[in-house]
Amino acid sequence: MLMRTDPFREMDRLAQQVFGNTPGTWSRPTAMPMDAYRAGDEFVVCFDLPGVSPDAIELDVERNVLTVKAERRPMRQDEGVEMQVSERPLGVFSRQLFLSDSLDTEHIKASYESGVLMLRIPVAEQAKPRKITIESGDTGRKEINA
Repeated sequence: MLMRTDPFREMDRLAQQVFGNTPGTWSRPTAMPMDAYRAGDEFVVCFDLPGVSPDAIELDVERNVLTVKAERRPMRQDEGVEMQVSERPLGVFSRQLFLSDSLDTEHIKASYESGVLMLRIPVAEQAKPRKITIESGDTGRKEINA
């Protein structure tokens, strides 16, 4: 139902380990970790975005492509403050998912709590299992699961 679109993710991780954690920009965003699973008649996708303000998150759906962009801005520092350690990644994070035609992209619900963006994508009605009635001249009607 969901297809990953980031074939070079492992190479990016290796490069970040070797060269350091470089921040993303709008032209070259950094990937964000996610989990995706099916729960009944919907798919749930969770993105980790700790420290990102909800107003710094963009969600777009064009055809069957879902794009999530977020920006973690540096904390405002007072004058005279000298940073000692800075390990938390800053900049732009982005992820694109190609959604199956069996998902209803018109009714996606999004929530953001405790640094986790959760999307709920319902399965389209035409993709749900249904029963089909078969008429027979001998025995009457019979239901078969399709």
